[in-house]
Amino acid sequence: MQKYQMLIGGEWVDAADGSTFETTDPYTGQVWATLPRAKQVDADRAVDAAAKALKGEWSRMTASSRGLLLCRLADLIARDAEQLARIEVRDNGKLIAEMRAQVGYLPQYFRYFGGLADKIEGAVLPIDKPDTFNYTRHEPLGVCVAITAWNSPLLLAVNKLAPGLAAGNTFVVKPSEFTSASTLEFARLAKEAGIPDGVINVVTGFGNEVGAPLVEHPRVAKIGFTGSESGGQRIYETAARGFKHATLELGGKSANIVFADANLDNAVKGAISGIFAATGQTCVAGSRLLVQDSIYDEFVGRLVEFAKKARMGDPKEATTQVGPVTTPPQFKKILEYIDIAKAEGARCLLGGKVATRPECGAGQFVEPTIFSEVRNDMRIAQEEVFGPVLSCIRFKDDDEAISIANDSLYGLAAGLWTRDLRRAIELPKRLDVGIVWVNMYRAVSYMSPFGGYKRSGLGRENGMDAIREYLQTKSVWISTAEEVPDPFVIR
Repeated sequence: MQKYQMLIGGEWVDAADGSTFETTDPYTGQVWATLPRAKQVDADRAVDAAAKALKGEWSRMTASSRGLLLCRLADLIARDAEQLARIEVRDNGKLIAEMRAQVGYLPQYFRYFGGLADKIEGAVLPIDKPDTFNYTRHEPLGVCVAITAWNSPLLLAVNKLAPGLAAGNTFVVKPSEFTSASTLEFARLAKEAGIPDGVINVVTGFGNEVGAPLVEHPRVAKIGFTGSESGGQRIYETAARGFKHATLELGGKSANIVFADANLDNAVKGAISGIFAATGQTCVAGSRLLVQDSIYDEFVGRLVEFAKKARMGDPKEATTQVGPVTTPPQFKKILEYIDIAKAEGARCLLGGKVATRPECGAGQFVEPTIFSEVRNDMRIAQEEVFGPVLSCIRFKDDDEAISIANDSLYGLAAGLWTRDLRRAIELPKRLDVGIVWVNMYRAVSYMSPFGGYKRSGLGRENGMDAIREYLQTKSVWISTAEEVPDPFVIR
């Protein structure tokens, strides 16, 4: 049994009251580690440590020195990538093939933002006032709280830490109670890299016990959150009361749109990637498949045949393609939505039940599920399932496809499959989403902004947009006049 501790102020510590909780392997169903169950007092300790670090060595470092530390951290992540990937698989059931690729990519985030650290430049303004010198400077917000979801804990933490640290902030990270281990292992590397004590703190536990106190803490300047729409709404309301900054990366009900002129073989793979990769447990899941009427039957038939061959089983095996559902509550939720879809009249062409294959062991598996003849007003088409459940919807032409795609409370992502250059250029302008993929799906980069419209969230992660989310602008005015003019008149 692995026993973890939290990192607060550079020290590995238990919860103040000594309480712990367990984490379970979603494939075996076995408890494999215990973690501290933090409370209000632990949240206060972590914020105090981050606030102290903000005024200490970290603030006195040059931006170039901060950037070099982030690059050093990148090298350590690359060194231990295999170990980190295996811990993620054990903790959340994601495929080892996916986690090797994902964790292997994380060093690039720190190299990119480490390189940007000393490129944060203010400006001298050609101000319209005589005898006046005016310039701007960009400064860190202060203590930031990063709260991450269980589906990709390390990636989601790095999305916040890399730009926020490059900008000079300090952090308290609260990973999901279902998947905290990899974040604590990452924190060891940050300490080894020489990042000053208190700059990165990690507390573990439950949202109502330690997450809420962190969000409410008066010394916290910003919250970066990835998770459910309901969780994001509560955090946003709390942040507003304290006039805190917030970046919210929330849910999605993304439309993956296939036109008759598309390369159908590639589009089938894109549809599979959009919903069955990561067992559908991703905010950008292409859970609404919109197919042009003239090819609907042929395309859906091909899709079903392809999905039937998906290999389920042990996520630690490189050949596995569909792994377990990460958490028991999510497992239950997915099955409930399958029942809802059947009751609404959607036609189940594949799956629609718990997977009982021998290779699934004692894990929480749901068969890859495809529903046909779905209307966009059905709950299965409007509400986020966050699992391997696909809704297939017919459309006639471009206008109807865009109308259906935009008829959603969410606006995170969309996919377009077409050979028509005009359509590939024009239709992304009409989609009310933050990310559009054309003839591809589910690609991300540290260089490209990530975030949604509508109820899919606020702000952007990745790229130059991300570092701006962790900065505030100061305007400095210097008079060069020999004497002060009329003090009763605004200058």
